[in-house]
Amino acid sequence: MTLSNSEFKLDVTSEIGNLRALLIHSPDNGLGKVVPSKAQDWLFEDIVHLDTMRKNEYDYYVKLLMYFLDPAKIKGKLAQIDSEENNRSFYKPDDKDFHASNKVIEIQTLLEDILQEGDIRKKLVASVCAIEGCNYQLQTQLIATEPSELAKIIISGSLNKDEMIFAPIPNLIFSRDIGVAVNNYMLLNKPAKKARARETLLARYIFFNHPLFAAYRNNILEIPETVQHFLRPGEDNEQKTTLEGGDVMMVSPEHLLIGCSERTSASGASEAIKLLFKNDVVKKVTIVKIPHKRDYMHIDTIFTQVKRNMWVLLRSLSITESQAEMEEPIAWFTDKKSKDKVEIVQFRKDKKPKTFNTIEDLLANISEKDLKSPEKTQFIYSGGDIFPYNSREQWTDSCNLLALKEGVVLGYDRNDKTVEAFKEKGFAIIKVADLLKQFESGDLNPETMTDTLILMPSAELSRARGGFHCMSMPLQRDAIV
Repeated sequence: MTLSNSEFKLDVTSEIGNLRALLIHSPDNGLGKVVPSKAQDWLFEDIVHLDTMRKNEYDYYVKLLMYFLDPAKIKGKLAQIDSEENNRSFYKPDDKDFHASNKVIEIQTLLEDILQEGDIRKKLVASVCAIEGCNYQLQTQLIATEPSELAKIIISGSLNKDEMIFAPIPNLIFSRDIGVAVNNYMLLNKPAKKARARETLLARYIFFNHPLFAAYRNNILEIPETVQHFLRPGEDNEQKTTLEGGDVMMVSPEHLLIGCSERTSASGASEAIKLLFKNDVVKKVTIVKIPHKRDYMHIDTIFTQVKRNMWVLLRSLSITESQAEMEEPIAWFTDKKSKDKVEIVQFRKDKKPKTFNTIEDLLANISEKDLKSPEKTQFIYSGGDIFPYNSREQWTDSCNLLALKEGVVLGYDRNDKTVEAFKEKGFAIIKVADLLKQFESGDLNPETMTDTLILMPSAELSRARGGFHCMSMPLQRDAIV
């Protein structure tokens, strides 16, 4: 089932323009096989209950995306879809009743499509088997497997319901990390952890081989390793060239943000800048160095954009040094001893670098200079900037929001203080289940919605340590400048 590329357009120039197409991956069986002893190796803090994550949480996400991006495939069918809860045919790529949207695009579908080609199937299976240390007999068996089944095996690591042949790739639900659309280019990433190596391989094969992206093959950028990288000693992340999509934000047509974090190295950011400037993709790139801690992971865990003049932010990472000095002597000494400061440097081709004192200064500059906002920039703070709720709610992705359009964003229902902060800024708050009913009845229309925080159920999804910004790879947005 090959998706049509007749209407597809790769075009992302902001974080908040009306979302028209994105790439996602629904939780697969591999997520249900993460064991406690391997959870951290596979970048999970905990094991999750798969059926709850699917039926009570992620399925709402898919339905909501369909109403906003591809309403003809869901409008009037909600009761039927919900009545098939145990079968879930609407959500399964290998089912005849799968939604097969070319706006809400499932990674597994694209993988199945390219596996139809015998030569690609042989090469990809050989590459996966090399990474996972499979024997030649298993490789031959996989090559002979029917494409729809093979796509599931490669993603889940399971040969059948109970037999696992290699590790799952549970982080594939965080589709943003494998690639980011920058204008009409696709920047493929280099993950920091071995657990994500197979995802990177799949992304390369999909973007270079699927007909959906045929018109953009010359616009696919791969981050190179530094020269003679194999001679460098040690395994220090700072020495490796790594870059993940949660650390990349397309904030305006000419401006890209790249975070240096636990997952993105200075070398990765540097190589990305050279690649982007060489191909004239953007005119300026701002590097935001944040503490290399699991608490933060990527820059999209500490801020995302809500409106042209509004951002949600963990304020404790945007407090200036002078403010800390004015509190108590111990604050000054603690701050001085820490190497984990936020540093912000903006690079332009053939111009001197520019620095910003705080994240707030940078975001205000983006809103008012790049996006021409006539209004003063406003900030909604994680947990209402009240300790300990600011840190607790940032940990459960209060700052990791996906904008479906300007001012209409998705967040987890568990972050109560952050929800209150949205209310104080005049936002309507609605639970996704109630919203879907109103879409179906016609009482609300996605096209006319403004300034709304949509609350998504999150008991299991939040254990995976990523929000809806992480769980989306926008491929097309309307321009806002």
